[in-house]
Amino acid sequence: MTPMRWIYLALAIWGAIHPMYYFMSYLAANEWSLGALIDAWYVNDSTTGLTWDLTIAAVTLTIWIIAEVAVRRNWVALIAIPATYCIGVSCGLPLYLFLRSKPIT
Repeated sequence: MTPMRWIYLALAIWGAIHPMYYFMSYLAANEWSLGALIDAWYVNDSTTGLTWDLTIAAVTLTIWIIAEVAVRRNWVALIAIPATYCIGVSCGLPLYLFLRSKPIT
């Protein structure tokens, strides 16, 4: 495996664990209310802007993944889509790059 693939894999793992720690901490402190977490994303203009920024990035990444999978037939790379929406772009993007950089056989 190339050094770049190791970097993508490390970033995907970091992007899954680090943000999830904060999500779980927030949810534990707020009676596991997903509604409260979503409300917190819109508490002020700064968080609303960041939420929209990440949403647009997630949609763009999804379109890119679907377009490339249709051409490359690398079906396993589709796992990056649920990773993007269930964890975040910080996991989905490096995971997709990791899966995409696998040598074509």
